[in-house]
Amino acid sequence: MASEEELFASVDALLEEEPQLPSPAERARLREAAGITQARLAAALKTTTQTVKNWENGRSEPKSPRLEAYQRLLNGWAAKHTAHRSAAAPAPAAAAQPAPETSTGPPVHEMPSAQSPAEAPATSAPGGAAPRPPTAGKAVPAALDPRFPHGPLAVLDGDGSVYGVDGIVLDCPAATIVELVEWTLKESGLGAPKLHRYGKDSDPLIVLTAAAAAKFGLPERLEDRRGLRLAEDHPVVQQVLKAKWELTRRGFGPWARIYRKAQGRDRQCVQFAILPWDALDSRSWPGVSEAEMEPADIARVLGVYAQRVITPRGSTAVSGLELMSALRPPTRPVREEETGNWVSGHHTGSLGTAPVPPAPPEARPEHPVVVGSGWEGGFVDEEAYQWVRDVDLLTGEEAALPFAVGLDLNTAFLAAAARLMVGLSEPEHFVRPKFYPKVPGCWLVDLSHIALDARLPSPFTPTGERPAGPAWYQTHTVAYAQELGHNVEILEAYLRRETGAYLDPWHDRLKTAYVETLADLGVTKDLSDAGFLAAMEVHRQADPAMAAVLAAIKGTVKGGIGKLVEGPQGKGYRAGEEWPAMKRPTWAPWIRNAVISKARVNMHRKLFNMAKMTGMFPLAVLSDCVVYPSPSRSPLDFLPYAESGKPIPGAFRLGSTPGLAKLEGVQGMAWAVVLMEQGYNPARHIKGDGHDAVLDGGE
Repeated sequence: MASEEELFASVDALLEEEPQLPSPAERARLREAAGITQARLAAALKTTTQTVKNWENGRSEPKSPRLEAYQRLLNGWAAKHTAHRSAAAPAPAAAAQPAPETSTGPPVHEMPSAQSPAEAPATSAPGGAAPRPPTAGKAVPAALDPRFPHGPLAVLDGDGSVYGVDGIVLDCPAATIVELVEWTLKESGLGAPKLHRYGKDSDPLIVLTAAAAAKFGLPERLEDRRGLRLAEDHPVVQQVLKAKWELTRRGFGPWARIYRKAQGRDRQCVQFAILPWDALDSRSWPGVSEAEMEPADIARVLGVYAQRVITPRGSTAVSGLELMSALRPPTRPVREEETGNWVSGHHTGSLGTAPVPPAPPEARPEHPVVVGSGWEGGFVDEEAYQWVRDVDLLTGEEAALPFAVGLDLNTAFLAAAARLMVGLSEPEHFVRPKFYPKVPGCWLVDLSHIALDARLPSPFTPTGERPAGPAWYQTHTVAYAQELGHNVEILEAYLRRETGAYLDPWHDRLKTAYVETLADLGVTKDLSDAGFLAAMEVHRQADPAMAAVLAAIKGTVKGGIGKLVEGPQGKGYRAGEEWPAMKRPTWAPWIRNAVISKARVNMHRKLFNMAKMTGMFPLAVLSDCVVYPSPSRSPLDFLPYAESGKPIPGAFRLGSTPGLAKLEGVQGMAWAVVLMEQGYNPARHIKGDGHDAVLDGGE
């Protein structure tokens, strides 16, 4: 006979059992009796219509916390419809572990929140996906694409939990990389719609944590540190190829793409980012690592970036370049007059599908167009400023001021890309043409006769030094010489007949992303200048996740422009040989020249106007950062304002939009003078504590 202790143990075991749901058929009957559709139930439980169908046909069971919410709902319906009351047991006070999943579809559950899923609004969204309310740090698309109910990407952890955007969590049963690819394409509901009517949908991105990578047989660290890819004989690579999937030329590395050739319009491609292989560079994604963020938080950061910018496809530089093509697709459908068939044709305003050769002065010295032709005519040198004023030109009044204050222009390259006309066709050579300030190209002209105040950098060279003779310049640089009242006589030029504002949509999308993300961090456009400075002091602490998104957006701008002139890599390269980057349609150094030229001219125009309005001259300039002597630690005490209190146009202005300025840093004036005397640039170190620049030799 059983003892009392044994009986109590058996009863306790029954009490600890999982919540019991009615049979699948009874679940459907209760829902129908309540007059609720599957789509409406899916919206209330923050899941998909297909998942509800799976519950009602017995293909899968819900997991906690959705399990308890679903049972609570069924119990309520059963109490209302007493004639056919189900045998559903009362919901337990504590969440229990669910039974093993048997579904072939992806069970979905929300991260716990203050509002019970059963109490959520029962409003259906397209495709049965739960509606996503607009909240800080979440980009809400204009219309949810029913093909991708779970967003553009997700982070997969070692236990099979897949963390998506807006707190959604899926359960992935895949045990191999091949199974993961197939699950992602068939069942995950991940992906993103195209950004342009002639473009392509974004492939789903799966981010693997270290535990997930180990689960699928991937090494903790890549042994090939140069190629950054798995060896071709690695079991995972062999597994992928055996299943008739393919890898891109980059192989299986930190950013791997596994695909099959598209059948019609249906793409079959999955992008992977491997976190333990440093897929997310800490310079572009500060704090976005497993050591500092949970998988759900990483998914939030990447998800916001994907919704506001683009689904990441590599580094932020790669994503910046991909965004250009996504917003300006190279082709569009064209109907043939003879046959009436639709074929692929050139999309006007794009860079097309084939690389456009640079003019010799626009190319890199190792480019075949230079090496093969024996070109010795020099090159365009449009780069950002690296200038320090001669310390002997400091006045006693300036040296007596207590502080050096650094101002930084928000995403200066992005601001320069606005309404920027660039060449899109092959260059044509002209001898002694007339200068046209609205025609993009490069011009050989002598600007050495132009003498400006030595307390300002020359607008024509990156060093700020006066030109020594004829040189190649981009259109904006020559046009600025005219703007300053000087005659320009062109010796030669390389111009393009087809032009367009290629970067306009790229600028508009990134500007919106930048401004929205700053607003999420408490820096809004309606702040006063004093309020703006105060908000910028603490914005990174307001939300580390959104601060990481902001850094990634800035990295996308800078890296995307840099990718336009990417050079050869590897020790085995020889000058004159082609390299992979130059074979891209987006290899366009003349576009980068235009952006940098306009940004540098914009900077000089502000410096020049500041001198006219205030009599103040900079100590140093580094790219988009300028350092001024100041009577206080605040730029409010030396920036020009009208009597009404409004900033005067033309000079530096504080604000959150691209092209406006923010405080970069403050140091003592004596500190800046010491660096200048040693030949170092105070603008490079103004942001730090200042001690390392002097003690460690500065730059």
